[in-house]
Amino acid sequence: MAFPKTKAADEKSAGPKYDRSIIEGSLGKAVWKIAAPTVIANIFAGMQGLIDHIIVGNVVGYQGNAAIGVSWQIFLVVVVFISSIDIGKNILVARFVGAGETDKVNRTVYQGLLTTVFIALAVIAPLGFLIAPLLLNLVNAAPGVQAQALPYLRIMFSFSLGIMIYFLCSGALRAAGDAKTPMVLGLVMTGLNIIFNLVLIRGLGPIPGFGVMGSAMGFCLASGSVAIYSLYKLWSGGWVVTIRNRNGYAPDWKTIRQLFKFGLPAGFQGIAMNVGGVLLLSFIGSLAASAAAQAAYAVAYSQLFSLITWTSVGLLGAAAAVAGQNLGAEQPERAREAVQTAARYGFFGAAFVGFFFFFFPEPLLGLFGMNDANAVAIGVSLLRVLSVSGIFVSVAMTYTGGLQGTGDTKSPLFISLVSQLAVPLGICFLVRQTIGLEPLYIWLAILAGHVTRCLLSVWRFRQGKWRHIKVDLETTQS
Repeated sequence: MAFPKTKAADEKSAGPKYDRSIIEGSLGKAVWKIAAPTVIANIFAGMQGLIDHIIVGNVVGYQGNAAIGVSWQIFLVVVVFISSIDIGKNILVARFVGAGETDKVNRTVYQGLLTTVFIALAVIAPLGFLIAPLLLNLVNAAPGVQAQALPYLRIMFSFSLGIMIYFLCSGALRAAGDAKTPMVLGLVMTGLNIIFNLVLIRGLGPIPGFGVMGSAMGFCLASGSVAIYSLYKLWSGGWVVTIRNRNGYAPDWKTIRQLFKFGLPAGFQGIAMNVGGVLLLSFIGSLAASAAAQAAYAVAYSQLFSLITWTSVGLLGAAAAVAGQNLGAEQPERAREAVQTAARYGFFGAAFVGFFFFFFPEPLLGLFGMNDANAVAIGVSLLRVLSVSGIFVSVAMTYTGGLQGTGDTKSPLFISLVSQLAVPLGICFLVRQTIGLEPLYIWLAILAGHVTRCLLSVWRFRQGKWRHIKVDLETTQS
């Protein structure tokens, strides 16, 4: 199949050579070409998180695990919202790459960077530092957990720019068809993070151990180092995208408006999902054995469940990039088939990991130094529910990627409001008001939310309304 002609053919011929296999040839290869490097990077990044929890669990104790888990859940609310700019950027980049409009690709990346830097430094850092204690009170974190979580959370907020720039660069490169460079960046960041954390959590020689706070320090040092290198590469060239462009370097409000138009619904979707997680932590914090339940949630859901979400996030990004580029190349049927291919990968991957969650939960929890009998029992019940839940959430995420990649970011928002807020939180509230809340009921509420998200996402994508969404920097209609 020939690469379609576009009105920007002159830009295409003068610009970088995009990977045409995304819009031609085998869809399975196209999806996996984007997903596999992302999955590898996610695995190593997840291993870093696992190592952090293992070190903290053995050095500080399970309350240290709870402190990181609670803090990370709160931090994700902010990270995901800022990443909404990246989602809007990725939608535009994928479309413009598919259409061969190089100058619009680079213009979009630069304006996304400009906006991210401003929000991270002028809003997130100062505001996050000030309200961190209030956020920890919101989730009913136990006093011992709060004492360790507060400095961790404040460091993460204050130095969040590094991880924001990493997300921006990685997303732009994947949307343009280059998933290998983000993988390398992710592996380097993970390696640096592990080295820093081994030193800063435990201490080494004259360097004292900082415990939970050392985990945040190591993360920010690693992400900041990679961000500096990424900025250099974006300016100097050599990547498939660059921040050099013909339109100058002042804020371009037309482009920024499009970033927010497509990105904000995805940002609010992310907030809804993570606020749902924070409010679930509040329900968990109200249990009789709150510290043990929060530790089990931090290890089983925030860490071990990543064995499923590592692949799912990679497939979400692949579905978004491949569907977006093919829609930009005016091949909507190929875009539909790409999302279905990604969903099949997600189903079988989640089922494989779920087998180990169901039959071998105790050894998995034991890796984190979790030896409190109550915490282990709660963690076992959670992992067994997640063994089923993971299949539904993995399929849902691939269809979410298909919707977002084609420009429909509003539908996933409404789906998340129902599936991540109304369903699980409603169940928890009703159960608490009637028969009394126990850990298992919260885990089943999570499963109900994931099933709902999967069914609604598949239904919305199959309606096909995403085929008619138009994207441009000057006038956008949807």
